[in-house]
Amino acid sequence: MPLPEFAASSPLTMGVELELQLVGLSDFDLAPASPDMLDLLNRKPFPGAVTPEITQSMIEVNSSVHTGYAPLVDELHLIRDTLLAAGDRLNVGLAGGGTHPFQQWSQRRIYEKPRFKEVSSLYGYLAKQFTVFGQHVHIGCGNGDQALFLLHALNRYIPHFIALSASSPFLQGSDTAFQSARLNSVFAFPLSGRAPFLLRWEDFERDYFKRMEDTGIVRSMKDFYWDLRPKPEYGTIELRVCDTPLTVEHAAALAAYLQALCSYLLEENEPPAREDDYLVYNYNRFQACRFGLDGTIVLPQSHESVLLRDDILATLERIAPHAERLGAGAALPHLARVAKEGGDAWRLRAVHEREGSVESLVNLALRRFRGADD
Repeated sequence: MPLPEFAASSPLTMGVELELQLVGLSDFDLAPASPDMLDLLNRKPFPGAVTPEITQSMIEVNSSVHTGYAPLVDELHLIRDTLLAAGDRLNVGLAGGGTHPFQQWSQRRIYEKPRFKEVSSLYGYLAKQFTVFGQHVHIGCGNGDQALFLLHALNRYIPHFIALSASSPFLQGSDTAFQSARLNSVFAFPLSGRAPFLLRWEDFERDYFKRMEDTGIVRSMKDFYWDLRPKPEYGTIELRVCDTPLTVEHAAALAAYLQALCSYLLEENEPPAREDDYLVYNYNRFQACRFGLDGTIVLPQSHESVLLRDDILATLERIAPHAERLGAGAALPHLARVAKEGGDAWRLRAVHEREGSVESLVNLALRRFRGADD
């Protein structure tokens, strides 16, 4: 189908999508509970939106569109509390985290929805292995050209969001030695990675999307699993590299960081993005996935090697005036603390070292999502 026109959207508005784990409380394994959960949640108004995901052991919740950080936090708290109440009725726990630490992909069930069945038929076992859990952040853009400008200007900051959100160190019962193992599952899809280097929406629509559509490989933007992709029907760009954090507060802080960073970039505070910037993209992405905040990235224009943690802290300081102006100043100290002390992946490894079981990781994730201070 033709690419929809780029919708009118207020620049720098933001929205959050969270893919969440549905966990059986008797064994802490994933539970195929989304049909019952969705049925229960759909019986009365839901704060935001809730939809199925590709397997029955996960759901996705979407916030409303927000201009400020504090209202987003408030709504995510309301969404969380609504989910927890439904889970308590069904004896099902809800948790963040980019992967479930010991579930077996072969036991997952594809949700009964035509698109999910089509994806399963096309990708085989990869569809069930796609039982991984991410946070997506949408940022409103004034037009398609602005969306493509931001999409490419953000390329050097992608490792920041991977490292700050990393919460998937365990997979299939083993420590992967990665901070974010989830993204390895995403990268297995053929239309993943980075978007083509085009800066005008007319060129993207006519010279890229139309030609890709003519090949029969894609039918809509949903067929692209890029780290960042434009969403013309919403008038946004969508960041897709984050693991789902263990708390909704952290999810909101990541969204506020992206909002402030986009404000900073739109004022052309940095040199324009170039195609050559992507020479270091996959290396930097790997460093963030493998080592998280301790990774070393190469700045794409100066070729200087910097510690990811230091680059994040310097960026937080640089964009602070934009965050303050947007009402998101309170989010930055939270992220600075994570950068200095360690995030969710560190916390999960620490509890495993202390308690020695993969079930303890799930228990921690359940408690953190519920708001317990571990």
